[in-house]
Amino acid sequence: MEFWQHIYGQFDPIAFTIGPLKVHWYGIMYVLALVTALYAAKWYVKRDRYPIDDKTLESFFIYVEIGVIVGARLGYILFYDPHTLYYLTHPWQIFNPFQGGTFTGISGMSYHGAVIGFLLATWLFIRKTNTSFWMWMDLVAISVPIGYVFGRIGNFLNQELVGRVTEVPWGIYVNHTLRHPSQLYEAVLEGIVVGSILFLYRKRQRFEGELIALYAIFYGFARFIAEFWRQPDIQIGFVCCGWMTMGQLLSLAMIIIGIAGYGVLAKRATAVSSKPR
Repeated sequence: MEFWQHIYGQFDPIAFTIGPLKVHWYGIMYVLALVTALYAAKWYVKRDRYPIDDKTLESFFIYVEIGVIVGARLGYILFYDPHTLYYLTHPWQIFNPFQGGTFTGISGMSYHGAVIGFLLATWLFIRKTNTSFWMWMDLVAISVPIGYVFGRIGNFLNQELVGRVTEVPWGIYVNHTLRHPSQLYEAVLEGIVVGSILFLYRKRQRFEGELIALYAIFYGFARFIAEFWRQPDIQIGFVCCGWMTMGQLLSLAMIIIGIAGYGVLAKRATAVSSKPR
């Protein structure tokens, strides 16, 4: 376990450089996450016979990718960044990839902000294409988890979102302190476990929107649990009850919305199916 525990000291988060441009492993993992989610969606479209052609699917992914990036960045600034007021008064700095004249990339992204951006982008897309909002939501629910695994691996390789202090033998030394590899816990819980549940359940789907509602519930629960091993953001700390993190608070909101949405959609589906024909 010695090599594993000291892996950060033997690993460079920068994969390679092209002139002044530094390409991080995180960026590579992010691209892999997007590509994997797209091809997973194509597989589901063909396998489960979604009424979607390749061109429409690819256009949808372009829309939501823009929404995810914008939402994730704005969400981080609003929910986590201690310099929120600065960015609100200097909005042109929000997506500035240069710090002090040096290209550093855009750091600081929020998953829950990404969800909001994704939903807004999807809403715009379905208005343009006149397609079913809940059909797209269900497709995303079963396609995204596998891509999410790569996203969390990217966090791990970028040495960010570190875990809490621990004494477990599989811990990772971060600045000479042994910590949980919580990013990998999240990859398993939020990606593999949630994705596997939805993959197995999808053939039993009873109404449109059921899969995305279940995703919100299961992801929220998985993230809530994973947060017990993840170090709270230093600029925020615990936000409630002396133990609850911002991630857990937002995950609880996600669970509640998922449960409420499931109830509303199930009731609507029942009402539609009971109408005389």
